[in-house]
Amino acid sequence: MIDKSALRDAATVIVLRDRTSVLMGQRGSSAAFMPGKFVFPGGAVDPGDSHVTLPPLNPTCENRLQSESDLPATALTAAAIRELWEETSQILGTSGRWDDAPADWADFAKTGFRPDPSPLSFFFRAVTPHGRPRRFDARFFLADAAALASDPDDFSTAEDELSHLQWVPLKDTRRFDLPFITKVVLAELIDHIDRDGPITSVPFFRNDDEAHLISRLGHADPL
Repeated sequence: MIDKSALRDAATVIVLRDRTSVLMGQRGSSAAFMPGKFVFPGGAVDPGDSHVTLPPLNPTCENRLQSESDLPATALTAAAIRELWEETSQILGTSGRWDDAPADWADFAKTGFRPDPSPLSFFFRAVTPHGRPRRFDARFFLADAAALASDPDDFSTAEDELSHLQWVPLKDTRRFDLPFITKVVLAELIDHIDRDGPITSVPFFRNDDEAHLISRLGHADPL
């Protein structure tokens, strides 16, 4: 069993462009978590994320998210969309007014869009190892850049949590200073692209024993 008391639920977005590059940025050198590392956009689930009304998620993804989570799938996908917007200014959403948006979502609502999780596919889950200053139970979502409602090359309104935002060619990712888990996720992504098929199961990197056991969530119902 994983000790949830020391963990924060989190969501990360892997945006894949033309099946050849991914959106990444560099964390600040003074950051408490993964300082100086190049990462995908993402972060902790905020209280307001649980109060966002979203269109339906793919049922297979929803079932996999709920299989080992106390949080509703909507809170996790909402956090993924919000973090993507805050850290990169990229929008996964549909056009529409949103007058009753939670406070955490006020700036997103001003863009004239409402969040839409339909482009997201649950792709990976990982728990931060023991002994780190901050620990997260992170769900990684995969999205195609073609689904963005924003200009994929415009990062002008992004917050400053990530610098050097860029589309990194998959063939060049090893040249960057990456966290170990990001390397694992990228290897899984490249294998997925090479297989050119559905996501038949979701790797779960538990980090709860000496072997850092990887299990698979949801072998059935591929998407």
